[in-house]
Amino acid sequence: QVQLVESGGGSVQAGGSLRLSCTASGRTFSSATMGWFRQAPGKEREFVAGRGGTTYYADSVKGRFTISRDNAKNTVYLQMNSLKPEDTAVYYCAAQRGAFPSAAYYYTTPSKYDYWGQGTQVTVSS
Repeated sequence: QVQLVESGGGSVQAGGSLRLSCTASGRTFSSATMGWFRQAPGKEREFVAGRGGTTYYADSVKGRFTISRDNAKNTVYLQMNSLKPEDTAVYYCAAQRGAFPSAAYYYTTPSKYDYWGQGTQVTVSS
């Protein structure tokens, strides 16, 4: 069983930055594929970034967000720069034990992940 705990959300003005953290329990973190998703009110959960053998970003965040991981700390990060009001959402960390095939479909599809965090709110004001 893997448990994920997110932190680092908050409120920021447009153009600002936030760094989200997701700490995982379990001894297999280093081999896990990790992802970040977000869900705005009234919208479906959408892919933001994923990292395993390959790294993918949603087009809407490419060049502004960076996913990284520290296996020694069992933690994955999402550095978010140049934030926009449309980035406002609850951000969720997700994990899948083991590696995905390299195709983007696996990283970007919520149902491919087995474990989810509770979510952390990010609010960007204009």
